Amino acid sequence: MLRPTFCAAKPNVGPISLALLALAAITAVSMAAAQPIVTTSPAYPAKPVRLVIPFAPGGPVDIVGRIVALKLSDALGQQIIADNRAGANGNIALEIVAKSAPDGYTLLMGANGTNAINPSLYPRLPFDPVKDLAPIGMVASSPMVLVAHPAVTAGSVRELIQFAKAKPGAISFASSGSGSTAHLSGELFNDMAGVKFVHVPYKGAGPALTDLVGGQVQVMFTGISATLPYIRAGKLKALGVSSEKRQPVIPDVPAIAESLPGYEVTTWYGLFAPAKTPPAIIGLLNRALAKIFAAPDTRQRFTALGADPITTSPEQFAATIRNDVAKWAKVIKGSGARAD
Repeated sequence: MLRPTFCAAKPNVGPISLALLALAAITAVSMAAAQPIVTTSPAYPAKPVRLVIPFAPGGPVDIVGRIVALKLSDALGQQIIADNRAGANGNIALEIVAKSAPDGYTLLMGANGTNAINPSLYPRLPFDPVKDLAPIGMVASSPMVLVAHPAVTAGSVRELIQFAKAKPGAISFASSGSGSTAHLSGELFNDMAGVKFVHVPYKGAGPALTDLVGGQVQVMFTGISATLPYIRAGKLKALGVSSEKRQPVIPDVPAIAESLPGYEVTTWYGLFAPAKTPPAIIGLLNRALAKIFAAPDTRQRFTALGADPITTSPEQFAATIRNDVAKWAKVIKGSGARAD
């Protein structure tokens, strides 16, 4: 008698089935590659992240910060909220971040003014700008531009120096605050050119630019990005850039060094977190920065603003900060610059 035989059914894997399986695998890989950068244990970010910006809206740090916030939102799959906290030359914002929970949900868009100059200007802060903040990565650097109100008769750096020497104290220069990069750029210019511009500090580059356009002050050293619309509209005239060479975004504007040899000032922008933020989160954010700055549209947007997009490791960024702290300490001591 024949006995029934039972066996496991074999799947019918023909050419069409194999093709479908391969297509499914490729689709899964493609979908995974398109997903935002996230951690797995625990998931980060699982809620919106606050990006504290240490100056008022409209200035260079604000412009850079908002671009980074927008791009990071896409890269991380979570909203990055820009939060302007102006005052005390950026120290209010730095203290907020330095004393926040080190969980990656409060970040800082810093600059050399706030993170490399302030340590020498404010030796008695209730926090340490270097030790209490963890560098994540630099995002851009750019020179300053010396701009003047159209009513200023000087049409070049050389003519401005001649006018300032003929009429001491007649030229006032605005800055984003006492001890800021903009302020020290002016003091360095005073020293090297043998003139005396009168310093007028503001709480941020935005308000300073507003008064410059309105004619309340005569000149200003500030970031190219914030001034381009005013320069192109004829509301301000650019006399020189603080880099060693001319900048492609405004090629007709000479370097200040062409009239004042040796003058050079650049500023950088970078992302920070509170100290003791887990290395996994620092690393994830650094990779996210690398991802967004590898995109041509992001790089082109920064270049159009007169800034050079830069990506660094946290360790490279930390080394830059240490070097700049030492550099600006000497400038501050030599100029006698003081904080508000």
